[in-house]
Formats: sequence, C-alpha cells, structure tokens
Amino acid sequence: MSTISVRPLSELDLHDRKVFMRVDFNVPLRGGQVVDDSRVVAALPSIKYVLARAKLLVLASHLGRPQAGKPDAAFSLEPVATCLARLLQREVVLLRDYGMTNVVALAQQTGGTLLLLENLRFHAGEKQNTTDFAKCLATGFDVYVNDAFGTLHRKHASVVGMPALFPPEACGIGLLVGAELAALDKVMHAAHRPFVFIIGGAKVSDKIAVILNMLKYCHYVLIGGGMAYSFLRQQGHNVGKSKVDTRQELITAILHHAAERRVNILLPQDHIAAGEFSELATPVQIDSSDLPDDLIGLDIGPRTRAHYSAVIARAGTILWNGPMGVCEWQNFARGTHAIATACHASQATSIVGGGDSVAAVKACGLADGFAHLSTGGGASLKYLEGEPLVGLQALSSHI
Repeated sequence: MSTISVRPLSELDLHDRKVFMRVDFNVPLRGGQVVDDSRVVAALPSIKYVLARAKLLVLASHLGRPQAGKPDAAFSLEPVATCLARLLQREVVLLRDYGMTNVVALAQQTGGTLLLLENLRFHAGEKQNTTDFAKCLATGFDVYVNDAFGTLHRKHASVVGMPALFPPEACGIGLLVGAELAALDKVMHAAHRPFVFIIGGAKVSDKIAVILNMLKYCHYVLIGGGMAYSFLRQQGHNVGKSKVDTRQELITAILHHAAERRVNILLPQDHIAAGEFSELATPVQIDSSDLPDDLIGLDIGPRTRAHYSAVIARAGTILWNGPMGVCEWQNFARGTHAIATACHASQATSIVGGGDSVAAVKACGLADGFAHLSTGGGASLKYLEGEPLVGLQALSSHI
C-alpha cells in the first residue's frame, strides 16, 4: 500500500484565494438529466469548504468518452451544472469556451464566484497531458485541489500536469479523496478479523494484481461473477459454455499464494444458468458446482448465497469489489443483491468499491448501512494493487 504523503484541504491557505478544483462529475445522463447524482453529492463537502473561504472556485471534470478535441453536446456538463446549482441552492456558471485562454480572466468576467468548466475531454491536451493545456488551466489560480478520486490513476493534464505549476504549499487533496484513502488504508492496515474479501467481475486477468495483493491481508476470498468459472475449470469442474480465462497460470498463482498464506478461497457450489447470454434467457438453477455443456453460468445459486452470507455474518471487515453475476439483468441479480443484504446486516466494517457493486447496494436501498462506498472503481483497484496513484505522486512531489 502506498505511503505517499499529501496535503489535506485543511492545511491549504484558501483565504481570499482563487482555487482550481478537479472533481469527478462523470455521472450518467439520460434525456439531458443527471440520472445518479451520487458523485456530485460526494463533492459537496469540499466545494462548500472552499466557497466559505476562497474568492473564486472553478471546478473541472470530464464526462464520458467524447472524441478528443471535439465538443459533443451529448457529453456536455450543462446538466451537471444544473444539478449542482440545485443541490447548492446557488448559481453555477458553466464556462464553455475557455479553450487555450486564461480561465481566471474569463471567470472574473462572469461576475460569479463558482464556475464549472465544460468537459475537459473536449480538449485533446487533457488526455495527452500536454504542458500547454495544463498551463491554460492553471494560469491565474492560487491553489490547486484534487478531489476526483476516480481519476487519480489517470495521467491527464488536470491530474498530473497541473500540480507541478503550483507552489508546494498550494497543492492538496479534497475531503472526498481524503475519505477514500482513509477508508482503503483502514481496511488494509487496521482491519478487524476475520477480513473477508469479496471479488467478482468477468476476468481474472483484470484483477490478478488486486487479488494477489489482498492475499497478504485477508482471511477469506469469496469469488463470484464470470471469473469464478476460471477457478472452477482449473479445479476440474465442468463450466459448460461459460467463458474462462485462457491464462490458467494466473489461477494457479492465486491458489498457490492463498495456500501459502492459509487464506480460504470459496467458489460457487451451485449456479443460476441459461442457454444463452441474454437478458431474456430463461434462468435454470443448477444444484452442483458443475454446469451442463449447453449452459452458461450467470449468477451464483441459493446454496452459494447462503454459504457466502454465513461467512460474511462472521466477518470483522469486508471489502467488496465486483458483482456475483450479471446483476444488471433482473433474472441474474439475486446473488449480487444477496451479498449486498448480507454485508449490510453484518456488524463488520464494510467497504464497497466498483460501479456495479455500488449500484447494487443502492438498488437494494442499503447505501446508508455501509462504512464507505467508493466513488472510483478503477482508482480503487489500482490502489488496492499496492501501486501509488499517479495523481497522488504528482501532489506528493511537493512535500
């Protein structure tokens, strides 16, 4: 785990200053409306903290994956500006045409004290991390704050290019980033026993580094999702038409390290399957670890749900990343929802990371019962791999 030291918001001199804050407003939109405002709400404490002290606050974020260098109305942050204004009950000015000009000068022309830049990814220099674009963003500001945990693993201009353009004492992290790091560090270094790590998702190869690193800390690993079939296949079970990771050496490495550290790895004992990978497919319950040749495993079965829930009930600490099945399809979501319910009912400190897992918790109406719901799936995974996040490295270079 990283031991990088960065300045918290409370240590920055914000009085009467012009502040640039990188936030993560990469939220889902539908029909020109914000569908889920969780990331906007998560940024509010830092925004309010800065507004109470600073002369000017300019927020910047990306949204989606527009073609770099080309504005696209489908990815405009205008709905987010509207959402933020409603939440704060104050005007939020959307600055569209900042281009390669002085952002502070343009901001002052509006007469507002809170502005939001249009989608950073409308400019090719953001993802390319060009010095020119970083200077465009930084010119005229006194303080740089990064409160976008979900972007800290990205080598983008607003994340790693800008900090170098500010004095050491004028760079730091926001309250959200601080809370994210504190939650992840607590579960790694001060976890109550037993520590249960729940991992799901499609491919072992996507999460091999995380799993191997977590084996240093946890006592149980509960595996679900598509990756479970790679483990079952390696242990000689029939997995039907389920996709498996061709790099079986990854499975061997995980099992070897788990055995060395006496970590219990649990795999599905039964399944909810179907004849095809389709939302409309008829679910079939299979009361065995083995699947028939003509079926695909799409969720964990009731016996596995009960077994996993029993382990979770005894946990002292829980870290969950990844669904147990194709949870966006109602017929194959029961396993993921059962895990969410079990974690919520547990007396353990429970932390959830990853978009699908967090979405499942919210869908069950259980969000308030967890110690922490991470806003950054990719960044969380990178941090749990034990690798430093480049955004933190950029800030720590001043310390």
